[in-house]
Order: sequence, then C-alpha cells, then structure tokens
Amino acid sequence: MSNIQKIIISFIIGSFWGLISNLILGIFIILLIGTTIQFNYLSFIIVSSITSLIITFYNKKNLQTNVSIFLLTFILILVFTGISPYGLAIDQNSFLQILFLLIQSFIILIGNNICLSGINKMSFNRLFLEIIFIRVLKGFGFTFFLTIVLFPFYVMVLMSLKTHQLLILNPLDLSVDISRGVSMFRSYIELFTDWGFGFYLLNSMIVSLSSIFIALVFAIPGAYAVARFNFPGKLLMINSILLIYLIPMITLLIPLYSFFTFLNLRDSLFGLIIVYPAVTIPVAIYMLQGYFQTIPQELEEAGLVDGLSRTGVILRITLPLSLPALASVSLFIFMVAWNEYLFAYMFLDTPSIFTLPRGLEQLDGTEVPRQHLMAGSVIATVPVIVVFLWAEKYLTGGLTAGGIKG
Repeated sequence: MSNIQKIIISFIIGSFWGLISNLILGIFIILLIGTTIQFNYLSFIIVSSITSLIITFYNKKNLQTNVSIFLLTFILILVFTGISPYGLAIDQNSFLQILFLLIQSFIILIGNNICLSGINKMSFNRLFLEIIFIRVLKGFGFTFFLTIVLFPFYVMVLMSLKTHQLLILNPLDLSVDISRGVSMFRSYIELFTDWGFGFYLLNSMIVSLSSIFIALVFAIPGAYAVARFNFPGKLLMINSILLIYLIPMITLLIPLYSFFTFLNLRDSLFGLIIVYPAVTIPVAIYMLQGYFQTIPQELEEAGLVDGLSRTGVILRITLPLSLPALASVSLFIFMVAWNEYLFAYMFLDTPSIFTLPRGLEQLDGTEVPRQHLMAGSVIATVPVIVVFLWAEKYLTGGLTAGGIKG
C-alpha cells in the first residue's frame, strides 16, 4: 500500500472518530452542566486525523508509545481549540471539561488503534476496504449502543443526586450541581440511616450467595453424570431438561404458597433459598454438561490411573478446568436471585427480611422521595455490574488450552 493511500485511509478513520467522539461526549456535557456548548467539530477532526497518521506511520506499538500519543492528542485538542475545547472558558467547570477531554482523547486513541491495526501489512484491495468498513461499523455500533445503555443509568444516578425541590422545580433538568459537595449523596445516606435499606441489601446478598451454593452443589454432579455416564433415558433427559421453562412461573405461585404456608416456610428467607435454586438448576445442568463434554476425558483417566477417586477427579481436575462455565452459571443464578420480585412479593411480609426488589417496592408505596428510590436502584444495580466485571476474566478464559500435550 502506498503512503498516499495510507494517508487517505488514516484521514478518513481519524475524521470519523473525531466527529463521533465529539458529538457523543458533547451531548453528555450539555446534559451534565445544563448549558449549551460549541462542538468544535473541525478542530477535533483535525486532531484525530493527526493521531491516526501518527499511529499509521509510527510502527512501535507499546504502552509507552500509546501514552505519548494519548498525551499528544490531549495537548493538540487544547491548542487547536484555543484552550476552550467545548466553547467554554477553561475555568468554567474545569474538572468536567478536563475529565471529558481525557475521555475523548482516549476514545480517539483506542478507536484509531483498532481500525488501523495491521494497516501497514495489508494491500489496498477490496478485502482491505471490507475489513476497514467492518472495523468502523463495529466501533460505531459499540459506541452507539454503549451510549444507549449508559444514558438510562446516567439519568438514574443523576436523579439520586438531586434534592426533592430541584426534582419538583424542573424534572427534565439533567444537570448536576457539583458545588453541593458531599451533600449530593444525602439520599444514599438517608436511605441507610432512615429507611433501613442496609437490611434489604444484606438479605439479597444472603439469598443470592446461598442460591448459588445450593444450585451448584446439585448441578455439578448432575451435569457431570449427564456428560460422562451412559444411562437409560439420557438423551431424553438432555433434550427435555429445559422444558420446565415452558411453564410460566406464575402458575407455580399458588401451589408453592400453599405448600410453604403448610410447612411454615412462608415469610422467611429460607423459602426463597429453596425456590431460586430449584428454578435455576435446570439451566445450570444444561450449561455445565455442555462444558464438561469439552474437557478431554484423557485428563480424567490419567487422574484415575494416578489413584484419584471419581470425586477427586471432579474436584481436582474437572472443576478447576471448568471455571469459565462455573462463573457463567454463578452469574446467571446471582442475577436471578438478586433481581427476582414475584416470589419475593408473594412469600415475604415482614419488612426486616425483604430483599432489594421487594424493599424498593415497599419504599415506592410509602412517602419516600423519588431521589431515594433512584439511589436504591443504583445500589441494586452496582453489585450486578461489579460481579459481572469480576467474572468477565473467567467468562472469556480458555483454561483448557494446553491441557494435553500434542
């Protein structure tokens, strides 16, 4: 590929990321500070194009180089915009302007790096154009859908930081007054001190973790048996294991309600700890048995030859190699138990043992300010995000790679 062709492609890619990043982050700044800005499209397009040219013609790809290009992008934006990247004086909302400018510089760097990766080794042909087009399309789709996902969460967090008076005065105002300092988090503090939200959080944690443990205790041996042993009805069991989900959960409410009342299990967390594993075990077995089948049997046979029992093989060989599947199943069970509302609403009557969904519904029916409910929703959402981010390294890990020498 000639240098002229590289320059043209780099300019197109750079212009795209300069325009997209400025448009999206500019909208977020308007929502955050509640005032209009200047988008300075041309300046950001020029800077992003310069960044893409540097990435294309400077072949060293390491952390130090990326950091240097990132800082250079940040400085060039300030220079080309006259130290006014969003048409605002730098001393006006300085923290927010610098923060968003750092984020935009990062987006420009990452977007250009991804789209221009390996460009020097490619020939300028139809396949090259298709690869570049797909990369740009993926980048645009990722940015677009990430914005759609983040915006509702942003509004939820924003409303939780406002006062009751501000919400009544202008419910559509999406700006936040940072000058209020720590008092912005008053809703979160009052939620725990005045409304006992800590009990809801603790109850949901107990129910979720207990459900994960019980479901895995039953699902692991069941999935291993389906994956490794032959028995009458095995094929029928595999094909029908998820048929329980054809039955609406609401049809189980009345029988379970009557049964739990008879056994004195209603209005207790123990009742939910029984129901949630029962609901999730079929999916857990289905997911785990498929993964167990991908683990080479030679590894387990070697363990048996070395003197391990079948239980020892499962605990010391199969399960360590199945961490990605166990993480996926655990995350699924956690999300079901953490967010489930229907059974919690029917079975729990005492406020001190409410789970988070039931507790939020209870608060919604009382004279609780809206910002407190939004704060509770944020608190209920954050643990799921944290757990997912923690489990992500296992979800994408190929722990069986290199398990057998070949």
